[in-house]
Order: sequence, then structure tokens, then C-alpha cells
Amino acid sequence: MLGQNMGKGIFGRLAFGAVLALAACAPQAPACTPPAVAATGFEVYFGRDKPGGEITDAEWKGFLDGVLSPGFPEGLTVLDAEGHWRDPRSGKTLGERTKLVLIVAQDGPAGRQALEAATADYRRRFDQHTVLRVERPVCATF
Repeated sequence: MLGQNMGKGIFGRLAFGAVLALAACAPQAPACTPPAVAATGFEVYFGRDKPGGEITDAEWKGFLDGVLSPGFPEGLTVLDAEGHWRDPRSGKTLGERTKLVLIVAQDGPAGRQALEAATADYRRRFDQHTVLRVERPVCATF
């Protein structure tokens, strides 16, 4: 058995622990009650600060209309938000205007690929270090 063979020695226990940790983090498809279907929910946090200023409303709209909406033609929701975090260099709490985008995709792998392309474009276009993404299995009715 997996646990018996992997549990011998320090490396075996570490490997077994890693397998358990990965299994615990893997999204589990929910048991959905019809008419709901299993889907993937994405929350994506696009910070509006960029070197030399802020991403303008026109720049955001260009990204939304040119990249996000075509990548998710089934739809998405955009909310205005205020992001806060601690700067590791100064220790100060900083904030910035943020666009929170909510997406529910029936095809998780295709949605994930479209989202990877969109966030890479955003990082490159607006000189961003990161774009925060949260992903979870959901039940949805379309």
C-alpha cells in the first residue's frame, strides 16, 4: 500500500506527507444538484497602480474589452475594490485601487488557460509584478 511503502525512513515520510498535502489542495469536484453543474470559479485581483501612476479607466476598459471579455465570452463580473497589503521592505500597510473580476467557467482547464494568457498580458502591459488569482470548484446554474 502507498502509506506502508512510503512511510519508511525520513524521505518516505516526507514524500508521503507531500502526497497528502497535494491531495488536500487539489480542487475536488462538488456534487451538484441539477440543474446546477460543476464549474470552476475564479476571483482575479487586478491592481491599478503602475510605475509612474495609475492604470486609467480607459486603459482598464481597453484591457477588459480587448482581452478579458473575448477570453470569457460566457461572461464575467467586474467590481471596484481597494486592495491592502504590507510592504515587505518598509513594513507599512499600502493600498491601491483594484478591479476584482469574478468568472465562472464550465470548462476549468480552458478557463485556466485563458486566464493565464490574460494575466500575463496584464502584467506585461502594465508592468505588474503579480495578479492575485483564487480558484475553486463551484456548482453553477447558467
